Amino acid sequence: MKRKWLSILFLMILFGFSTCEEYHENFVLTGLDVLTEEENEFLLNKKVGIVTNHTAYNHKGEHLSDVINSMENVTLTAIFAPEHGFRGTAEAGELITEGIDSATGAKIYSIYGTTRKPTPAMLADVDLLIFDIQDIGARFYTYISTMGNVMEAGAENGIPVLILDRPNPLGGWVEGPLLDMKWQSFVGQYPIPIRHGLTIGELARMIKGEGWINNADSLDLTILPIKHWNSTMFWQETGLKWINPSPNINTMNAALLYPGLCLLEATNVSEGRGTHYAFEWIGADFIKGNELAEALKAENIEGLNIEPIAFTPVDLPGKATNPKYKDKEIEGISLTVTDPKAFQSVTFGVVLLKTLRDLYPDNFQVTRPEWLHRLWGNESLFSALEKTISFDALLDSVQKDETSFREFKKKYTLYEKNTH
Repeated sequence: MKRKWLSILFLMILFGFSTCEEYHENFVLTGLDVLTEEENEFLLNKKVGIVTNHTAYNHKGEHLSDVINSMENVTLTAIFAPEHGFRGTAEAGELITEGIDSATGAKIYSIYGTTRKPTPAMLADVDLLIFDIQDIGARFYTYISTMGNVMEAGAENGIPVLILDRPNPLGGWVEGPLLDMKWQSFVGQYPIPIRHGLTIGELARMIKGEGWINNADSLDLTILPIKHWNSTMFWQETGLKWINPSPNINTMNAALLYPGLCLLEATNVSEGRGTHYAFEWIGADFIKGNELAEALKAENIEGLNIEPIAFTPVDLPGKATNPKYKDKEIEGISLTVTDPKAFQSVTFGVVLLKTLRDLYPDNFQVTRPEWLHRLWGNESLFSALEKTISFDALLDSVQKDETSFREFKKKYTLYEKNTH
């Protein structure tokens, strides 16, 4: 019996080693995977500050904070938390409190709230900054604004910045208008399209190269690239575990829809907050689900399934407080992306808003015009909805922006293949 169990144990170990080797050959390795297994000499004798959250795991299931804390002759001195916090459980816009990480003993500093860039006092015991957060690939997702602020803090304080790169879940596809810097904000910090088609490492190179931060030329920036990934790949092709990057992006389906559906935040239509299907379900008290579904199906949207639905938004602690139409049953539609490479989320967002305006002219409203300008990147979408410019003119302008950005980004890409 003992010999039998030893044989089983041997086979399990052998299988485990084989699986690990197969993983390395065929699956995507993030910058953290590479740091964990191949390169950490330049961390020796460093006091390290990490900018991270709950998404920063390697394929072994180890978090960045624990990886750094376990290294010999490396000291983890500070953790900087973005929107949603170090553990990723805070609602959008909720101010983050500070504290001590019980696992490592490192001080946690919030850089979302009144302070959005590490201060000299926060950096007093740091001589290397490491950034590792899973982005979603949309301009208004605030993690990339945080990254730029951290890079600027590094430049201003003479502290090198290391970016541990991760895949763009939406691949290298580009969609949407360039940001008019008149509308620059924390949900739009750089003159890039809504769907920018860059990894955080590529975007960091662009931010430095184009001087989009103060003292960019003096920044000591290093990118630890991804292995076995290219820009034609979506998340489903990476072999990596999906971790919700924020409380209301619950699925890859929501992530694919987000660049277009986030525009609903500026209207009186629910984007699904208050349900477990934010950015997958939409609705309002004036919408007829069947009517809206049929109108959108007539637009022949590629790669998208549309079905009528009824739902009731409620308070969901950590996800949504006082959502639109709270505790009221409303009709709307459920959206499922069936072909990520064919579906154009930003274009669909525009079609959706136009359809809502045309179907419900007495009810549909842009309730927060300035927020729409910040999300869209300029005033043209609002103008089209107000009928002061045509939607054809709007989309022609967007197409020109997309074409110019695809060409512009080539000098900063690390994993480029032909994407539209």
